[in-house]
Amino acid sequence: MKNNKLTFVLVTTVAITIVGAGLSLFFSRFINLAGGGGDSIPGPQKTVLPSAAPQPATTAAVTYAPPSPQDAPASIREAVLLGANIMTETGKYASQYVGNKLSCTNCHFKAGLTQGGKNGGLSLVGVGASYPQYRKRQDYAVDLVTRTNDCFKRSMNGRPLPEESKEMTAIVTYYQWISKGLPVYAEIPWLGLPHLKTTHAPDKGKGGQVFDAKCGVCHGKNGEGTSAAPAVWGDTSFNDGAGMHKPANLAAFAHANMPLGNPDLSVEDALDVAEYVAAQPRPHFSNKQ
Repeated sequence: MKNNKLTFVLVTTVAITIVGAGLSLFFSRFINLAGGGGDSIPGPQKTVLPSAAPQPATTAAVTYAPPSPQDAPASIREAVLLGANIMTETGKYASQYVGNKLSCTNCHFKAGLTQGGKNGGLSLVGVGASYPQYRKRQDYAVDLVTRTNDCFKRSMNGRPLPEESKEMTAIVTYYQWISKGLPVYAEIPWLGLPHLKTTHAPDKGKGGQVFDAKCGVCHGKNGEGTSAAPAVWGDTSFNDGAGMHKPANLAAFAHANMPLGNPDLSVEDALDVAEYVAAQPRPHFSNKQ
């Protein structure tokens, strides 16, 4: 009987020892999983999500030769050609919407078929791929119809074109044709005109001297315009709501483009003459439809 009891005790002791060792090993694994000390039993590897595929950079330089309006397909050629004509002779082809003697091409040289820079004016190549676009004036994204009508109301001192008019359709079709093939919302480096960076304080008096010496021969002694260049103030020029009425915009444009064919205005002269021109009388903008 004693032997049986001794055997039972020994078996029980061994069983408890084995179970205890197993439990110790089991709980030590959970301790390691929780980040505790000891590294003999590694925890599971963290799941690493794959990185997103790299996207093509939109800031890379874009090179582009815009298609000729005459090369537009037959289905849109008439609209594209009318759009080009409106650009170059706005008062003739959109006369009922124009209130001065300017044409789009006075700012958008060669009907906008340039790539900006020196003597390039304000390019339109790529606008068909860049809009709708946020504009501070509306504090919202605007489409090409709204942007174009802003020009007619302000730069042309006229009134907006109906959205579905033949003329507006032609203008927008023209924009899109000369932007053919450009990536949508790519960064088009030649669009727009950055303001001049300088600490120079514009001097209106000096600007008048610059105008008399370099600008009046083409734009007229009193800014009234000549056969060579448009009016820059007075009743036949842009109104005080136009972008060019802002000295910073006009200075950047003049520095890059004036005198036409040989732009040589210094940054200081451009700022001074822009201040002078902006101070001259012109039509007042009234946002009437």
